[in-house]
Amino acid sequence: MTEKRITLVTGASRGIGRAISVELATRHNHHVIALARSKGALEALDDEIKAAGGQATLVPMDLTDPDSIERLSAVIYERWKKLDGLVGNAGVLGPLGPLQTLKPSDFTSTVDINLTANWRLIRSFDPLLRLSDSGRAVFMTSGVVPRPRAFWGAYQASKAGLEGMVAAWAAETGITKMKVNLFDPGATRTDMRADAMPGEDPLSLPTPEAVAQKLAPLLNADCTMHGERIAFRELT
Repeated sequence: MTEKRITLVTGASRGIGRAISVELATRHNHHVIALARSKGALEALDDEIKAAGGQATLVPMDLTDPDSIERLSAVIYERWKKLDGLVGNAGVLGPLGPLQTLKPSDFTSTVDINLTANWRLIRSFDPLLRLSDSGRAVFMTSGVVPRPRAFWGAYQASKAGLEGMVAAWAAETGITKMKVNLFDPGATRTDMRADAMPGEDPLSLPTPEAVAQKLAPLLNADCTMHGERIAFRELT
């Protein structure tokens, strides 16, 4: 049997993060390192993956703690000597409203989770991805970057920053075996979407599982795309 790929997924306890963890672990022969703040939700995810014959390692952790990220990279190196995949999925909507009304702490926390934490992931896991013969990284972005809207300032600023940062990393890794991409899932049937659009019919939206099926191939060794911004609706 082919050796399992070692893939870290952030925000793995719900929504797209949970769906891609299940998809990779049960249908694509990945050992998923599932990272999220909720230990209980991670344990439920682990039960689902094990029931389907997959494998996962659970990491209850807050991504805003830089020391924890560095410790995790050291543990992964000690155990596996590499990392084959990274899914930067964890994110928050943050408060919606006019920019001038946002509390500084709310703006800062949105940027910390959606942008700065992903820089910390790049900083800590770039060396491990380079040790793989086919390192793959995908970061989740949003349609508000190409189509800005009023009252979403903190969120879309953090995602625009993420896109610029990931594009730079993709350029920096162009001569390596790594493939680095952005993925825009679009409107998806998640709790975050329900918070943002409470009057929307969730049944009109694609499920996280449908999105995960299109996202998963970007984490496999045969993925050749690099430096791309891939939208779910362009793949359907």
